Parts: sequence; C-alpha cells; structure tokens
Amino acid sequence: MVQPRHHPGFYFTHANDYPIRTMRMSRLLSKTTKSVPADADSANAKFLLQGGFVRQEAAGVYSWLPLGFRVLRKVENIIREEIDALGAQEILMPALEPKDPWVTTGRWDTVDVLFKVKSQTGKEYALGATHEEIVTPLVASFVRSYHDLPVAVYQIQTKFRDELRAKSGVLRGREFGMKDLYSFHRTQDDLESFYQKALEAYLKVFARCGLDTKVVEASGGSFTKKFSHEFQVVTPAGEDLILACPSCAFAQNAEISSLKAGDACPQCGAHLGQVKGIEAGNIFDLGKKFSEAFKLEFTDDDGSRKTVLMGCYGIGTTRLVGTIVEASHDERGIIWPKSVAPYHVSLVSLMPKDDATRERVLETSESLVRDLETQGVEVLWDDRADVSPGEKFADADLLGMPLRLVVSEKSLKEDSVEWKLRSSKDSKLVKQQDIVEEAKNFVTER
Repeated sequence: MVQPRHHPGFYFTHANDYPIRTMRMSRLLSKTTKSVPADADSANAKFLLQGGFVRQEAAGVYSWLPLGFRVLRKVENIIREEIDALGAQEILMPALEPKDPWVTTGRWDTVDVLFKVKSQTGKEYALGATHEEIVTPLVASFVRSYHDLPVAVYQIQTKFRDELRAKSGVLRGREFGMKDLYSFHRTQDDLESFYQKALEAYLKVFARCGLDTKVVEASGGSFTKKFSHEFQVVTPAGEDLILACPSCAFAQNAEISSLKAGDACPQCGAHLGQVKGIEAGNIFDLGKKFSEAFKLEFTDDDGSRKTVLMGCYGIGTTRLVGTIVEASHDERGIIWPKSVAPYHVSLVSLMPKDDATRERVLETSESLVRDLETQGVEVLWDDRADVSPGEKFADADLLGMPLRLVVSEKSLKEDSVEWKLRSSKDSKLVKQQDIVEEAKNFVTER
C-alpha cells in the first residue's frame, strides 16, 4: 500500500514537501457530534457547533476552529477585495479604547452595551464596540486641507458588546468580528456619491457570499435624522420585520415605518408584503456628529475652515457566516456556497475489508487528491478507517462541502468516482480519467 508522507493534517505530494489544499479528517482537530446544544436556538448555532466549525466558550463567545476559521477568512477576503476596490485603505485600530474620546462624544454613559474595564493604574477603558471615537481623531491628525479629501479607511477587527441576551449562535454575540469602513468628505454631494458606491459594493459582497439581499430603509438612529440603509437577507430565522414590495425594490424596516403590510407601495402602488430578515450589514450618513466633536476640519479652496462630513459602513464578518448558514441549509446540515466553503470537495474513501481492494481504494484516493491539488481544488478527505459509510455520508452532509466524491469498491469496478452535489439528491458516476477536469470546471464556474 502507498504510504504518503504527511505533515499532521496536511497531505504532501511525493515530489515536493509543501502542504497542499487537502485536509485529512483523520488528522482534523475538530470532530462532529450528533448532540444538539440545549441553547442552540437557530440553524447556525446547531450546525456550526455540531460540525465543529466553532466551539462555544461562554454565552455569545466562540472559538473559531479550523473549518470555521477557513470560512471566516474567505468571507473576510471577499469583503477586503470589494472594499479595496472602492479605494479605501485598510488599517487596524485598538480594541482597547481610552475613556476620554468617549467622554468627548458624550457616549461613555449612554451606550448601554459598552464593556468598561479599569486598569490597575486607575485609568478606564472601553472594549471596542465601535470605532468612531478612535477613527475620527486619527483622521483629524492627518487631514489639513481639501486636497486631503475624500479619504476612506477600514478595518476588520474584533468587537465587544455587552448584550443582555446573546442568542442565535454567531448572529448575536458579545464578541464578534466586524468590518467597519469610515469615509470623510468635503461636500455632501461627494459623501452621497461614495455612499452609493459603498451600497453597490455591499451588494457585490453579499452576492459573492451566495446571499440574496434586500436594501432596506431604516432609521438613522442617533447619528442622523435621515434614513440609513440595512442589507437584509430574507429568511424565517430573521429577527427583523421587513415591509417589502413584490413589484419593485422598495423595502422598509417595519420598526420605523408609518406603513403596514397591505398598504400601497409609495413607489409603484403594489400591496406591500411583510417578511423576516437578518441584517447582514448597514450604512449610515454620519453628517458632522463626530467630526464636530473632535474638531475634524479642513481649509477649503477659498481659505475658509469647514467641518468634514462622515459616513460609516459596517458588515459583521462572523455574523455573515451565521447568516449564510441560516440561508443555505437543509435538515441534514449546511450547504456552503462554493465561494466560502472550507473546502470545495468532500472526498469520501469507503474502506472495504478485503486488503487488496482496500489498497486500491487508498491508492485511487491519493492519486485523486494529488491531481485535484494541482488544479487548485481544495479537498477535505475522509480517510478515516474506523468509521462506517453511513457516518461518513452523514458527516459530509453536515459539513456541507459543495461537491462530494466517493471512491469505493463499487466505483472502482466501473473505473469511476461517484459524484454528488450537496445541493442535489442525485448522484452519478464519472470516469476516473474525467473526474479532475469536471471537478475543476465545477469549482471555477460562476
């Protein structure tokens, strides 16, 4: 039997000692479980915990395990690509924020979810729930004239909010990941132009993550009297009620709307419906609220001093992972979109009792792994010797890789590999000489 060299967890080719895009399940840190946590009140909580994507450390606090962390990084990279395309510059601000800027904005005693900590030196800090108090004076230290505007900066970072009731898995946590973007402008027209571009970039992000989102008008909150915009993924698991027109793009959050289901759409006259949604992101026109507090000003071309206008744009990265699960699953487990799946392919090797046939199954599987790797296909290989076929198939469904390939005694008799999409009930046999090309085409097609 072929005995490949391997680093723990990674398969290595015979020609080159470098880790390829394959993880052996026999070496994977996390394990699946059939038990459902008592507080798993949503699909993402159930399946992410059962599949070993995350581990709950406390209410609303999670460790991201290897499979879940791969999903999270892919989501972050999609966001990074689209926000970079806006011309925004990535930075990283501290999670430990000094008290003084929060006092300056008057929010130290008004933000009820703020975690506050006291140093042994006697100074007080906040764990970053949001970063207007940091980013505004930061930018103020560099902006001098209208030549310095517009400018936009963003970060992908951990946030902390003291939620009274953390719930719905990674949708509402006390510690969570977020991408927050801030833009700074000379004029309202310039702010509104960037705002629209950011809105379009957000729609691209969500589409690339396999989500169909509605742009929903919502309250401007404490920042502005104008509407802000939420990006809502329609699902029965949603926390928000959305008034949505079936005939045009109009949608409003029911909380702030003077309309109700059945009323005429103000844009086209059709009868409004009501659906539930998960808020996947939001954008705000901040106006001068924070720039006035920190005296963020610039010298205009006529020599006058003016206050910078600001916008902010947020996407919860860990929340987005949970949203994808809520929008794409069945009773057996997760159905990951190709763009964010931990691995493209779940390769299942069914081990027969006969030694000679067992060796053929392993040799065929190893050869397939190598060939898929050379084509850039990421593989989660179920090479476990002591697990039944039924359990392997159940784990493949739970973990939700987009494509399942099975090498077995039955498939070898046909010189084939069994092919099954996670989103389909049907399977087929594909000849061994064709399987790599077909898998590559499946992974790369839009």
